[in-house]
Amino acid sequence: MSGGPLVVLVGPMGVGKSTVGALLAERLGVPFLDTDQDVVHRTGRSVAEIVTEDGEPRFRELEHEAVARAAAGFPGVLALGGGAVGHGGSRALLAGLPVVLLDVDVAEAMRRIGSDTGRPLLAADPERRWQELQDERRALYLEVARFVVRTDGRTPGQVARIIGRGVLADRTGCTG
Repeated sequence: MSGGPLVVLVGPMGVGKSTVGALLAERLGVPFLDTDQDVVHRTGRSVAEIVTEDGEPRFRELEHEAVARAAAGFPGVLALGGGAVGHGGSRALLAGLPVVLLDVDVAEAMRRIGSDTGRPLLAADPERRWQELQDERRALYLEVARFVVRTDGRTPGQVARIIGRGVLADRTGCTG
């Protein structure tokens, strides 16, 4: 496929999209882009500031714009924020792209997130809220994903290798 991302990573907060994405991009020799970081770079404000000051709907629009830019021609590994799949326009842009759902259970996600205060959607009762968000978004993740990779009990490098092998096999029709 030309003109769009080589791989798109989706999944809940704490699954490792940014970490795995950067490793995968390095492994494949392509650039890496995280839509949350793209929004931060373009606005000069943190995600938490945007959500707190302008509201989550405004952040989702900025996020959708980042997805649209990347889907139109970013030639590398793209990591989407956990809620990006909630925007119908973003889901439409992902159709036909090699989307990988990184999956994790709530206990492992909480261990990884720890006391990260930069996640406004988890401000109150993080474990319960994470599970609610996962329950709301799971069907949307599965709608856009061509592959699902569990990250529990795996290092980011192991996950990147699994995805790299899957993407190369999918693109070439080979499995080696």
